[in-house]
Amino acid sequence: MIAVLLFSACSIKNYDKTQTKIIIIKSPQLKFADLGYIRNSAKSVELELFSAGVSIQKVRINYLICVDEGCMSRSSFNQKYLNKTYPSDILQNILLSKAIYDGKGMLKKQDGFLQKIKNNDVDITYKVGSKSTFFKDKKNKIILKIKDIK
Repeated sequence: MIAVLLFSACSIKNYDKTQTKIIIIKSPQLKFADLGYIRNSAKSVELELFSAGVSIQKVRINYLICVDEGCMSRSSFNQKYLNKTYPSDILQNILLSKAIYDGKGMLKKQDGFLQKIKNNDVDITYKVGSKSTFFKDKKNKIILKIKDIK
C-alpha cells in the first residue's frame, strides 16, 4: 500500500494550467536563475526548471514533494531545502501566489498583497502582484522570485 502511495505521488500528472515564468531561487541549498514552468491542477503543482533550454529539475507537489532524488514529506523538504520552521504548504502557496502562514500580517494592495512575518525563526517579506511574486526571508537567507515573461 505504501509503495502505491509513493508511486502515485511521483507519477506524471495532468495539469490544468501551465505558465512560463522567470524563476530565481537563492538559498543555502539551492541556487537557480532562468526560465521555468509552473503547472498546476486543483490538487497538484509542478515546478520545472530549465537552464539553457534544458530541463534540469522537476519539483512535484501533491501531499508529498517529489524531486529527482525521490519523494519526501513537505516538512522534510522544508527542513532539507528551505527552513524547518516553515509551514508545510509554503512552497506550494508561493508557486501559486497564495497567502502564506494563513494570511498572517497581510496587507491588501491594488494588484495583490504584502505579508511581513517576523519572529525568532524568520524575517519574511512576501509580495504578490499581478505580474510577480517575491519571497525573502532575511534571517534564513532565502529568496524566491517568480516573474511573468513580458
